Amino acid sequence: MTTKTFKGGCLCGALRWEADGQPDYMGLCCCGDCRRASGSGFIPFIGFPASALTITGPSRQYRCQAFRGGVSTRNSCPTCGGLVFGGEHGQSDSHTIYAGSLDDPSLFKPTMLLFERERPDWVVPPKGVTRFETMPE
Repeated sequence: MTTKTFKGGCLCGALRWEADGQPDYMGLCCCGDCRRASGSGFIPFIGFPASALTITGPSRQYRCQAFRGGVSTRNSCPTCGGLVFGGEHGQSDSHTIYAGSLDDPSLFKPTMLLFERERPDWVVPPKGVTRFETMPE
C-alpha cells in the first residue's frame, strides 16, 4: 500500500507543510470567521494529526474565540499573508490545513459542510457532502 503525501504552502513559499497518510477529514466551513479570514463564502479545510505533519517556516498567528468557547488559532505567512493552517504548532494534537494551500488541489475531496446556517445563498455545496448546522458533535 502506498502512503499518499500531501504538500502545500503559502503564496511566496516561505511557510510550507507536508503530511503523510490520509487526512482525518475534509470539508468546507461557512462560519463568519472563516468567511472573513478567507475573503470568500467558506474555507476549505483538511484535518491531520499533528504527528503526520511537518511544518517549516515562520508563521504569524491570529487568535479569536472559537464556536465552543475555546481559542481558534490561524497561522499565516508573515511575508505574503497567505493563510496556511490552524492550531498551535508544537502544542496541538491535530491541525487544520487550509486546502487552498495545497500544491495539488485535486487531492481535496470534501465530505462535509460546517455552519450551514451561515452559508451564503451563492455558495453551492458539492453534491453528497453532509451538512451540519454548526459544528458536528
